[in-house]
Amino acid sequence: MPESAPVEIQVESQFLPDQSEPAQQRFAFAYTITIRNTGDEAVRLLNRHWIITDGDNQVQEVQGEGVIGKQPLIGPGESFSYTSGAVIDTAVGTMEGSYEMISASGRPFIAPIGIFSLARPSALH
Repeated sequence: MPESAPVEIQVESQFLPDQSEPAQQRFAFAYTITIRNTGDEAVRLLNRHWIITDGDNQVQEVQGEGVIGKQPLIGPGESFSYTSGAVIDTAVGTMEGSYEMISASGRPFIAPIGIFSLARPSALH
């Protein structure tokens, strides 16, 4: 069984009304991710993989190197935060994914990012 990832990932999302055009089915969201290294050696984020699902079950998959153009090295007990965004066609959707990471000693691992919601405040009752 693979070892659990030595990182904790926290997510906060928010609706961006100034970048959204509901009449054109364009709903923009920002999300801030904080990755905390809970292990005893540095870890580097190599790649990201996102699954973004809108309220109509339309799925966008996003994969790529690093985050916001960086492959951050996070020391033991340290954290790295960044903010990015997503645009979907409905007022409500979800995101989930994972980071491909490697420890300073060369052990690769996957850090899962649990599902979180993207929702325009008035869209949920």
